[in-house]
Amino acid sequence: MASMNISLPDPMRDYVQERIDRGQYASVSDYFRDLVARDQSAVENEERWLSELDSSISGSLAEMNAGGGVALDVACDAVLAEIEGTRRQSHA
Repeated sequence: MASMNISLPDPMRDYVQERIDRGQYASVSDYFRDLVARDQSAVENEERWLSELDSSISGSLAEMNAGGGVALDVACDAVLAEIEGTRRQSHA
């Protein structure tokens, strides 16, 4: 296993040591391994989300180019009409 040396300001070093002293981590190395693993997971989740978003946008554009879908102004008008209808019913 490779090693790294890092420098931390005193408050950060104290924070890490406090986590170790409370038994949340076995060592400084354990703390930083967990930190890196969480960061890797967050990056992977973000990349997966962006990929899914790209696919969704591509699919929607393909549908619109093929003549499908609903124009935004038509969709917004329908939503506003539904809201207005619900508002009228609640005041009746």
